[in-house]
Amino acid sequence: MKNEIKEYKEYIKQQAADPDVDKEALAQQLLVRIGFYQHERLIHLIVTMSFAIFFLLSLILVSINVYFLALSVLLLVLLVPYIAHYYFLENSTQELYKVYYSLISGQ
Repeated sequence: MKNEIKEYKEYIKQQAADPDVDKEALAQQLLVRIGFYQHERLIHLIVTMSFAIFFLLSLILVSINVYFLALSVLLLVLLVPYIAHYYFLENSTQELYKVYYSLISGQ
């Protein structure tokens, strides 16, 4: 997904800079793609928050039984990449919003 978003960002910025491209059609195409990325972002937010909640619950369980420490470490190891990926999705979608706004404003 990361490579797809990076390639699409490059493509859309090149197209937006081209004076011969129909900006309205490009804006509509971009709006559809932003919708797909928003859905992806929502799913990753739900997964990330679920892992964060499970991690916090496992920390509480560590105080009850030390054997839950391995579960806490595993969830933390999984949580960090989820947060990084969600951060990438959020920032990429925000960049695409800016391109869209520039297309519809005619700049």
